[in-house]
Amino acid sequence: MDVNQYVKVALFLSLLVLFCPSFSSSEDVKLKVKGVTNIATTDENFICATLDWWPSDKCDYNQCPWGKAGILNLDLNNTILSNAIKAFNPLRIRLGGSLEDQIIYQFGKQKHCPTMKKKDNGLFGFSVGCLPKKRWDEINHFFNKTGIKFTFGLNALIGKKNSKEDQLNWKGDWNPNNAISLMKYTVSKGYNIDSYELGNELCSEGVSARLDSVQYAKDITKLRHIVNSLYPNATTRPKVLGPAGFYGKEWFDSFLQHVGPGVIDGVTHHIYNLGAGVDKDLISKVQDPYFLSKIAQTFKDVSTAVKEFTPWAGAWVGESVEAKMFHILLLRYLDQLGMTSTFNHKVYCRQALIGGNYALLNTTSFIPNPDYYGALLWHRLMGTNVLSISHDSSPYLRTYAHCSKKGVSSKLSGITLLLINMENSTSFDVSLVNDMNLYPEESASEGINTANLMDSLKREEYHLTPKDGNIQSDVVLLNGTPLELTKSKEIPELKPKIVDASSSSPIKVAPHSIVFVQINNFNAPACAPPTK
Repeated sequence: MDVNQYVKVALFLSLLVLFCPSFSSSEDVKLKVKGVTNIATTDENFICATLDWWPSDKCDYNQCPWGKAGILNLDLNNTILSNAIKAFNPLRIRLGGSLEDQIIYQFGKQKHCPTMKKKDNGLFGFSVGCLPKKRWDEINHFFNKTGIKFTFGLNALIGKKNSKEDQLNWKGDWNPNNAISLMKYTVSKGYNIDSYELGNELCSEGVSARLDSVQYAKDITKLRHIVNSLYPNATTRPKVLGPAGFYGKEWFDSFLQHVGPGVIDGVTHHIYNLGAGVDKDLISKVQDPYFLSKIAQTFKDVSTAVKEFTPWAGAWVGESVEAKMFHILLLRYLDQLGMTSTFNHKVYCRQALIGGNYALLNTTSFIPNPDYYGALLWHRLMGTNVLSISHDSSPYLRTYAHCSKKGVSSKLSGITLLLINMENSTSFDVSLVNDMNLYPEESASEGINTANLMDSLKREEYHLTPKDGNIQSDVVLLNGTPLELTKSKEIPELKPKIVDASSSSPIKVAPHSIVFVQINNFNAPACAPPTK
C-alpha cells in the first residue's frame, strides 16, 4: 500500500470516528440509590411557570421578543395555550415580574386605568400601568377553566418614595388599600388564589428599586394580616410569599429574622445564572459540570437560612430563566430542577410559560418548546420525596432520584430516576444498587444489597434526544419519535419504552440525552406508605 493509500485509509477512519455513532465510546456505571430515607421534599406541584406584564414594545439586544405574550395582551382563547396548561392538571403559575411594582388595579377608588407606556425615567423604562377589572375577570375565568394554582404578585411600592440620598432606595410604609380592593373583589367572586407574593426583585442590591430588609419584613407582615382577615378559613387561605429577588446573605438573614412566626409560607428567590443568554460560549458552558454546579451553593444557602430562621416556611425558586430554546438547554433546565429539589426547595418557577426567547411555549405559535416536555414529564413522574443517589463515574452524567409520583406507580415504594448525559460522544450503561445501609460510614459490604437489580426490575423508560442529533434543535424526540401536537392541537401522549424484568440489560444513556426511568418494584422504604 503506497503513501497515498495510507492517507486515504487514515482519513476514512477519522471520518468514521467523527460521524458514525457506533464509534462512540461507552462506560459502565453503577448507581447507588439510598432508598431507606429521603434527603429532601418538594411540593406536589414543584413545576411552575411564570407569566409577565411586559408590553409588546419591550425590546433588548436589538429584538422585541415579548410580542403579545404579556398578560394584558395574551390570547386566552388560544387552543394550544389551554391544552398545554391542562396537560399538567394542575400547573402552578406565577403572575409577576419586573413591571409588577408599577401596576395598579382598577378596583375600589382607582377608577382611572392608565395604559403603560415607555418612559425614560420610569422603572425599567416604562410608566405606571393598570390591571383593568375586566381583564382580571378574564384571567381568572381562564385559570379556573384550565386548572391553575395561581400565585399573584402585588405591587410593593405603592405609598413609597425614592430616597433623596439614593434613587435606588425606596422608603416609607407600603399602602395596601388598592391591593385590598382587588383582594376583596377576588374573594367576592370566588376566584381561587394559591398565594400572594409582595414585590419583585426589591431585596438585597435590588434591580431598579430596593427596599430595606426590616421595612420589607414590616410590609409583608401587614400583607399576612390582610390575608388572614379576608380569608378566615385557614384550610383555603392563600399562602404569603417573598421577597422574590436575588439572594444576598446579609439582607435575607435580616429579613427572615424580622418576620414573626407564620408570616411567610414561601421564601422566594430568583436565579439568572445564565445572564441574558447572549454569551457566545453559552453552549459549551451549559455542558460543563463545574459551571452547572456553581449555583448549588446559592440553593444550599437559601435552604439553610430558611431552616434556621423560618423553619415553618419553604424555599422556592420564584423565577429562573434559560436561554434560546435548544435541546442542550433542556438538559441544563432539568439539571436545575434536580439540583434544586435536592436542596429542599418546594417549588421551581420557570420564566416564562410564554414570552421572550426562553419560554416553554413559542411566543407567536404557542407550540411547545423542548423544555415544556421535560417539565411535563417531571411533573407526571417525579414525586415529592427526594432520594440520595451517587456514582463514581464521569461528572458529565448527572443523576437524580425521587419516589415515584402517587397515582403513577402501581407500588408506592417505586422510584423514578432522572439521568442526564452531558457528554457529546460517550454513552453510559447504567445499573442500580439499592443501598439499604442505615450507617453510611460502614463499609460497602456491610448492609448494601449488591445484587444485580437489573435482573428483577421491570421499568419504563422515557428517552429524550434532539432531532437529527443536533443539540441546537428545537424539536425533541421521545424514544425516537418527535413530540408534536396532534391534529386537534392536543399535547401528544408521552409513551414510555417498557423493559421487562426478564431483561438484565442496563439503562442506556446516549450522548446528549435525558432518560426518565420509572421502576415500580424498587422496594425503597422511604417511598412506602406510612405505617399506621
